[in-house]
Amino acid sequence: MNMNGNLLEVINRLSSLRPIFNMEADFQFALAWEIQKKFPDWSIRFEKKPPNLKDRIFVDLWIEGDETCAIELKYKTRRFDIDVKGESFNLLNQGAQDLGRYDFLKDVERLENIVSAHDNVKGYAIILTNDSSYWKSTATETIDTKFRIHDGRVLNGELAWRPEASSGTVRGREKPIKLTGTYKLNWKDYSQVSGTSYGKFRYLFLEI
Repeated sequence: MNMNGNLLEVINRLSSLRPIFNMEADFQFALAWEIQKKFPDWSIRFEKKPPNLKDRIFVDLWIEGDETCAIELKYKTRRFDIDVKGESFNLLNQGAQDLGRYDFLKDVERLENIVSAHDNVKGYAIILTNDSSYWKSTATETIDTKFRIHDGRVLNGELAWRPEASSGTVRGREKPIKLTGTYKLNWKDYSQVSGTSYGKFRYLFLEI
């Protein structure tokens, strides 16, 4: 089985063991731990600087096994309080979905640069969220229309803020994102921890 299939299998298992996480770091560690349990001989490192890169670029997970891969993870939440399997979870309302979309796509751009600099490295960008505004489309034009990552969208080329985006909103994220690959976005169900609107978690998994 290739790395893509291995990771999807691990995520599927993780969804039953850990249907919800406290924060992004919790998600990162849980995924890494599940990968390590399934493949004990694989080397897994957090915040690794890939070799052969001039820029100071770090990836969330660097895995060396049957193949080598770089993984970037995002966990975006709406406020949600619930007890699951006897554990209390109090998720923050992170908001700023426009910046969240930009940051996820920046991960994709970063992974493209890493993959292009190595002959034997694959990249994977993963975002997990209980915020449906990430996977649902809207007919309204917004300042981050180019960065929308809703289900079914095809992403490629240069992505930039609309001209009316204020400098305060996009500070630190002014540069357009330039993608060399083309990605058809296909969101998958992760878990359903309650029947409320924020009790459903879905994820997007992109192979670079």
